[in-house]
Amino acid sequence: MTSTAPAKNVTGKTVTAKSAAERTAAEKTGAHTDEAAALIAGARSRIDALDDRIIGLVQERMAVSAVIQEARITSGGRRINLSREMEILGQYRDALGKPGTSLAMTLLELCRGRA
Repeated sequence: MTSTAPAKNVTGKTVTAKSAAERTAAEKTGAHTDEAAALIAGARSRIDALDDRIIGLVQERMAVSAVIQEARITSGGRRINLSREMEILGQYRDALGKPGTSLAMTLLELCRGRA
């Protein structure tokens, strides 16, 4: 059982001992108040849901890209269309700045499939 009686810390300031649950919430979120910890936990749940959607969309994009590559190869073309990739890199760069280019390169690499 944890005590909630005030105590003095090394600086001489009075502090209240936190419960294990409060310490855990602070450790997980880095927050120093219950309100901030709750806000962070809710926002992280939203990020987790967004990440799930993003992963699903990337997987869908990979499947569509595979169809395009197969059609291109079957018709005698090359597996990769570099001019199209440059368009995509530009679109991501324009929307997200320099890090967008890195994101687009990673996405293109994922969608190229195996050579």
